[in-house]
Amino acid sequence: MTQARRQLHLGLILHGTGAGWGDWRHPEAHPKGSIDIELYTRQAQLAEQGRFDFLFVADSVSINERSSPHYLNRFEPLTILSALATVTRRIGLVGTVTVSYSEPYTVARQFASLDHISKGRAGWNVVTSWLSGSAANYGKPEHPPHAVRYGIAAEHLQVVQGLWDSWEDDAIVANRETGQFLDPAKLHALNHRGAHFSVAGPLNIQRSRQGQPVIFQAGASEDGRNFASKQADAIFAGGGSFEEAQAYYADAKRRAAGFGRATGQPLVLPGLRVIVGKDQAEVERKYAQALSLVRIEEALPALGRSFNDHDFSVYELDAPFPDVAALGSESNRSASERIVRLARSEQLTLRETALRVLAPRDEFVGTPDQVADAIQRWFEQGAADGFIFGQVLPHDLQDFVELVVPLLQQRGLYRHDYDAETLRGHLGLAVPENRYTAARRAA
Repeated sequence: MTQARRQLHLGLILHGTGAGWGDWRHPEAHPKGSIDIELYTRQAQLAEQGRFDFLFVADSVSINERSSPHYLNRFEPLTILSALATVTRRIGLVGTVTVSYSEPYTVARQFASLDHISKGRAGWNVVTSWLSGSAANYGKPEHPPHAVRYGIAAEHLQVVQGLWDSWEDDAIVANRETGQFLDPAKLHALNHRGAHFSVAGPLNIQRSRQGQPVIFQAGASEDGRNFASKQADAIFAGGGSFEEAQAYYADAKRRAAGFGRATGQPLVLPGLRVIVGKDQAEVERKYAQALSLVRIEEALPALGRSFNDHDFSVYELDAPFPDVAALGSESNRSASERIVRLARSEQLTLRETALRVLAPRDEFVGTPDQVADAIQRWFEQGAADGFIFGQVLPHDLQDFVELVVPLLQQRGLYRHDYDAETLRGHLGLAVPENRYTAARRAA
């Protein structure tokens, strides 16, 4: 597509309260917001008012006493998304489920159900889980190594997508006169036998109006980049500078082309934390307030998540960043490597590194025009197809919708209204043809 016809995509990460910075300490925050259905409902409806493409619920299956408030006490993704499907009409609903600790048949059934409940708005963020403590919660002797996890992911996704195609779209005859409900020739068993999974099928629910849920991924390691570029419809990209984002964007598109994918696929969506004020004085006040809420006692555990929940409190805060690169190699490899590079290149102390990782990028802190300029720059200069928005302060989403979204619309970058009803429609993705129907047509 030409530059003029590209459309900016926005997702909202539903983090409740206390996702890794001190926002839960804000006087207007709800400390138990991550289990408050009314808070999630307000956020979802506000994002839909702002014409966001989708809501996103992150997840993990392991916690400890150092975990952030949101990680300690939150909803399971598909449960909350099913509830939000009933109080929204158009916005997509994307949830995280780990392939390392789930069965493909169950995952296929859950997301197909959400897709029907929402009338075609479901998406799956495919993760492998990086916290080694997850294994003990599922009776496993050890957490799979990094490379093995991606082998599991590839086969798991293959099975789930195969199960989603169990029913051809016209399999249900429902002929009252003859009594025939099903055309048995159009219901298909999968009969998968692989290295990690053995699944017969067929799935006990038909395809939805968008054919299959949309696939999201956040791969940034070498294995992760290949997996995401080959399989995902959209990639959640990590943090970093504009130049790092450009390099990641170009690399993802190049790898995807190498796998034979269409030009422009997959969509690349970096994280976005905005602090916007009506004037410079308000910007400075909000930014100072955001920084005041981040205590080093909370920044260290947040930093530790990328290093398999490593306890950074055992190090001297104002000494150089410790040599912990090996701890991240089997955990969140991409994020841990980025943090180590940052600390070493700028010779940061542990304290400086922890606080820097949590702080919003300076270019997305500003007046509405300044923030819109930064978003437009990233979008038009090959750093992003859109963003996944995360709140820093309790009113950030409302401020963004009221102050920045209208500017993006005026500039022709962003939709004025939804022009589709499904998540695939919002993202410009075609409905995938059922594999068995395609084979019959080809024959």
